[in-house]
Amino acid sequence: MWKVQLFKLNYDEQESQAVKDVVDSGWITMGEKTKEFESEFSAILGKNVKSTAVSNGTSALHIALLSLGIKEGDEVIIPALTFVADINVVRLVGATPILADCGSYDNWNITAKSIEKVITPKTKALILVHFAGYPCEMDEIVALCKKHNIALVEDCAHAPGAKYKGQSCGTFGEYGCFSFFTNKNLSVGEGGMITTCDENFEQQAKYFRSHGMTALTLDRHKGRAITYDVVQSGLNYRIDEMRSVLGLVQLSKLEDANNKRKILVQRYIERLKDLKDISLPFLNTTNIQPVYHIFLILLNEGIDRVELIGKLKDEGIQSSIHYPAFKDFTAFKDIGLNFAPIAEDIAKRELTLPLYPTMSLEEVDLVCKSLKKALGV
Repeated sequence: MWKVQLFKLNYDEQESQAVKDVVDSGWITMGEKTKEFESEFSAILGKNVKSTAVSNGTSALHIALLSLGIKEGDEVIIPALTFVADINVVRLVGATPILADCGSYDNWNITAKSIEKVITPKTKALILVHFAGYPCEMDEIVALCKKHNIALVEDCAHAPGAKYKGQSCGTFGEYGCFSFFTNKNLSVGEGGMITTCDENFEQQAKYFRSHGMTALTLDRHKGRAITYDVVQSGLNYRIDEMRSVLGLVQLSKLEDANNKRKILVQRYIERLKDLKDISLPFLNTTNIQPVYHIFLILLNEGIDRVELIGKLKDEGIQSSIHYPAFKDFTAFKDIGLNFAPIAEDIAKRELTLPLYPTMSLEEVDLVCKSLKKALGV
């Protein structure tokens, strides 16, 4: 159906063989491969980073808020332009989500300025997102959180390998939360990682991941423990060995894959920068090393996005939207969310074009040609 689809897996025989080896080993629940994945992931983020593999990125966010003691009556600031996971976990711990607007039409991330506008005495935590793989301006945000005693959680679902001033995303706050969903830069289907530089926060994450137990099934299997204690209530947010070993293979490909994404984005920008019907965000960035998770365009006012998506589909080009505004979802219509004008306007006009590491420059050219045709250029 698609000449160029939105996303393709960066998989080959390595992933297939790795999963076969795990199945053949006879141990498929969380075990030694998970520990190896955690260790290797920590190594790419930097010294003193501690990683805990979990079932998905949303569970990482949920664990972060639970570990920080966020509860009913607390307010948690989140980006107004993001996936529903961020608002869902805030509501599930009983807290109130408060929306921070995008910095500008050029910078779709939240900024210290947009965050500070919505801080109140009830603000206990901030979840920020490094949108599309472009790191937020972290110096000012970290300073703001320290000034107001606000816990910082980084949603790094778009940003494995991204850096701000040479420091890895996922290492600035109390917790970093990564997603390894199918379309992410590091893809295992379902899976995630929660990172921290604090041993106490790491221990809390591990307790919440596995029922608050002091010993895992693997420990008893290996004869390292006979029984276990439960020191607090927890959940089952464990990853399994198949996904962990997929993560190890994908991790070995991550730097090269991110570099390929960069080349493709540069081609897109070259082909589209002078197109008058659209604008492109994140063109004037400094101090950051992005990882180009998705390629975004902003349609001019008056362009029918639904019609345009249909015309691209007729040309065999798949496109998407990142993301609809929260107020447009049934679950959030009546909860009194504050207004975020830039984000809500972007949500109406944003369009996501295909991007994946195995995409060719010729496919980028085809997408651009099809877009221009659909726009009548």
